[in-house]
Amino acid sequence: MKKTILVFAVLILAILALLHFSKYAILVGDSSVEWIIAVIALLFFFIGIYINKRSLKKSSETSNEINIKTIEKLEISKREYEVLKAIASGLSNKEIAAQLFLSESTIKTHVSSLLLKLNAKRRTQAIQIAKEMNIL
Repeated sequence: MKKTILVFAVLILAILALLHFSKYAILVGDSSVEWIIAVIALLFFFIGIYINKRSLKKSSETSNEINIKTIEKLEISKREYEVLKAIASGLSNKEIAAQLFLSESTIKTHVSSLLLKLNAKRRTQAIQIAKEMNIL
């Protein structure tokens, strides 16, 4: 957090220095206003690219590893886990049944079992809980 504050403080100081330089350049008559505005725009452009790359780098570093021990602890079977992944992809019971070559009532049984094991009331809540537990 301190590093972020320090980076933004340095950026603000750099912008202020650039603005004072531009005021000086206009008073002396060395540069036109358009060139100064273009330099400031380019500076902001490159700062934006730098900040964007840093934020993307941080988001890609987050751990997306599936916690297998939690799956075993909750006693979720392989088939129930397949159903959970299909629910997370937005499929209905009928579509899941067709994809896994099971009957729709079997899928309903798996879904209700998952809801109990994840202590959820709805499918969307089960997905949310599973993501928080890193099992999806």
